[in-house]
Amino acid sequence: MTAETFRRVDRRLGAFALRPLDPVADAPVLHRWVTHPKAAFWLMQEADLAAVVAEYRRIAAHPHHEAYLGLWDGRPAFLAERYDPAHVELVGRYDRQEGDVGMHFLCAPAEQPVSGFTLAVITTVMAWLFADPTVRRVVVEPDVRNTAVQALNAAVGFTVVGTVALPDKEALLSTCTRADFQARYEGEMPA
Repeated sequence: MTAETFRRVDRRLGAFALRPLDPVADAPVLHRWVTHPKAAFWLMQEADLAAVVAEYRRIAAHPHHEAYLGLWDGRPAFLAERYDPAHVELVGRYDRQEGDVGMHFLCAPAEQPVSGFTLAVITTVMAWLFADPTVRRVVVEPDVRNTAVQALNAAVGFTVVGTVALPDKEALLSTCTRADFQARYEGEMPA
């Protein structure tokens, strides 16, 4: 088992953590998540287990893209990806600034939904990203049709920049500065 790289305790829901993803060992759980109907915007609905392994091996080998397994009370519960938008996803498609980092996250499908869980996950992911002192701004590019994630983005401090055409979607480019996140989560920020 890979060691945790970040840990945060949510006042209401308890302990959240992130650890580097193992493309082979974690593939069965990831496969269930990324092929679930609620993960349609993840664009892996038809992927078999081998395709999931291949995708996360590709990410692990990429010098500017990383995947992490998120844990809630020690159990796999979400996926987080961190990438450099100067080299992945948004290359040449937006006004890049020094200290930008790109982010994707996916919550595991829940048999019993937990109120506030997804907000706790995105808050954890944002606190993790801003724990790196070189990160000044988080950049996201959700599908314009994904209104649920857009609402979550707004809740943690993202501002919509505009739409951007990507090869697989029309995206709503949004950014969140450290100050914007900090204003909402004063007690959540790393020292």
